[in-house]
Amino acid sequence: MAVSGQLEQRWTEEGLQARLVEVRRHLHRHPEVAYEEVETTKAIRDWLGEAGIRIADYPLRTGVVAEIGCRGDGPVVALRADIDALPIQEETGLPFASEIPGKMHACGHDFHTAVIFGAALMLREREQEMPGTVRLIFQPAEEKGKGAGQVIASGALDGVQAIFGLHNKPDLPVGTVGIRAGALMASVDGFRIEVTGVGSHAAVPNAGIDPIVVSAHIVTALQTIVSRNVSPLDSAVVSVTKLQAGTTWNVIPDHAVLEGTVRTFNNAIRDDLPGRIRRLIEGVAGAMGATARMDWYAGPPSVRNDEQLTTLTKRAAAALGWNVATPDPSPAGEDFAHYQQLVPGSFVFVGTSGPHEWHHPAFDLDERALGPAASLFANLAETALRSWNEGGDSHSDDV
Repeated sequence: MAVSGQLEQRWTEEGLQARLVEVRRHLHRHPEVAYEEVETTKAIRDWLGEAGIRIADYPLRTGVVAEIGCRGDGPVVALRADIDALPIQEETGLPFASEIPGKMHACGHDFHTAVIFGAALMLREREQEMPGTVRLIFQPAEEKGKGAGQVIASGALDGVQAIFGLHNKPDLPVGTVGIRAGALMASVDGFRIEVTGVGSHAAVPNAGIDPIVVSAHIVTALQTIVSRNVSPLDSAVVSVTKLQAGTTWNVIPDHAVLEGTVRTFNNAIRDDLPGRIRRLIEGVAGAMGATARMDWYAGPPSVRNDEQLTTLTKRAAAALGWNVATPDPSPAGEDFAHYQQLVPGSFVFVGTSGPHEWHHPAFDLDERALGPAASLFANLAETALRSWNEGGDSHSDDV
């Protein structure tokens, strides 16, 4: 899967941009979904190797970790990109559209990978002057919310003092970066509820206990979780996205299954909601003679940006001429949050002037953002390293 192209000793702005477009389009043509990023991993390793960037040895089946800078003493700053695609049939009509049926980079992870690869190329040129190490994490399986955990388990976050990441933002114009301290993206949890009643002939409902009717009451009652239990000054979302029951038109089934998701930016609310939902469904079902049980699937926590690193990020972006905006928090989730549970981190939105939101089959982005974003992250990594060395701690009040 290696992309053709002659390596340069020093990257011009135009040369870097062309290379990153080539890399992004290659990835876009060959998307691989979570846990299947084998060829993507090989391509990234090849590109890094061609650039003389050393690959770090961590036990990851897919995904790549590399390092630039000194191997001994000195701070370590990490830059993270996600590499997996989505199980979506592409409808962009682009000349470099996905060549894999039913799979597409509909969330822009090809853009993220190209940006951090570009930052790596720039940092490699300045490696001898770097006051520390930059660890490059090309992470698998973000869309499953599990990839960050795999990276952490491999030991690739050990020794890291700070971590930076990005997500493209279609509703921000190219040249604008969204940077926000505190909560930026929501926690993501899921649930599966099984309602058990008593089956019957559809013409004799009194002989059974209809789980469809019980499920309908549960769906309605779940809306009160937010409207009557969450403060109007806070926010949460409880959505039932799947309800399955029955096999034919004239039989009342004996069970039904509901699935859905819960999102919030508040950890206290997040901790409270599973118990509230469980008590509610059991009460509603019990009152109607049925039973209900719930399985809870905890996903990534809320992405919460470190205050001091966010200040550093804003300064680095402004120094490069970016328009720095404060975005609204997004109810979407990101497993970058798992890294932030262990080390200070800052996650930013890079404007890409896209025509559609994430996960749309016609999703696309403006590639003019590639080179500037790569420059931003290269400079951000160096700024963090210098700050750490000059102040003794890049997380200090002097940032």
